Amino acid sequence: MTSEMIEVAQVAKPPDMDRVVVAVDPGVSSGANADECGIDVVGAVAKGAPQDWRAFVLADCTVAGLGPSGWAKAAIAAMEQFGADRLVAEVNQGGQLVAEVIRQIDPQVPYKAVHASRGKVARAEPVAALYEQGRVSHVTGKLDALEDQMTRMTARGYAGDGSPDRVDALVWALHELMIEPAAVWRRPKVRSL
Repeated sequence: MTSEMIEVAQVAKPPDMDRVVVAVDPGVSSGANADECGIDVVGAVAKGAPQDWRAFVLADCTVAGLGPSGWAKAAIAAMEQFGADRLVAEVNQGGQLVAEVIRQIDPQVPYKAVHASRGKVARAEPVAALYEQGRVSHVTGKLDALEDQMTRMTARGYAGDGSPDRVDALVWALHELMIEPAAVWRRPKVRSL
C-alpha cells in the first residue's frame, strides 16, 4: 500500500452505512512492552452487486499496554460509539479466552471469532485489491498510525517494528464486510422444483 493510494482514499465524511463492524486483533499480554491490540471500526455501503459496494474506515481505536479486559472494554466502547453491528476478533492467540473475556464485559455483544489460516500477506491481498479498485475510503485525519502501518506492509511481510496489529484488525473488518459477503453473493443459486 502506498501513501498515494491512501491519500486518494480520503473522505471528509462518510455516507450512511448499511453495516458497521469493529474488528480486533487482540493482544494476549499487557504492560509497556506488549503488542498493541488493533481495534478498527469499518462500515460498508453494500447496495447492488458486490463490485458496487464501498467500505469506509471510520476509526482506529487501537489500545496499548492493556490486558484482555482492557482491550475488550475498548472494543465494546467502539461498538457503542459507532453503532456497530458485530465485533469480529481473531482468536489464533487466546482461542476461547477471547470470547470469554468479551462475554464477561457484555454477554449480549454480537460476536464472531475468526481464525487466521494463511499468513498476513496472503490475508491482506484481497483487501489490497479493494484499495486498488478505489472501493475503500478513510475518514480524513483520524487514521495516521493505521495508515503508517499500511505503508510498511510489503509482499514479504511487515517492514516495521513489532506487529501490524492495526492492519490485521482492518483486514478482518474488510473480510467481514466485503470479501466474505461477496463470495456468498456470487455462489450459484440453486432452484428447487
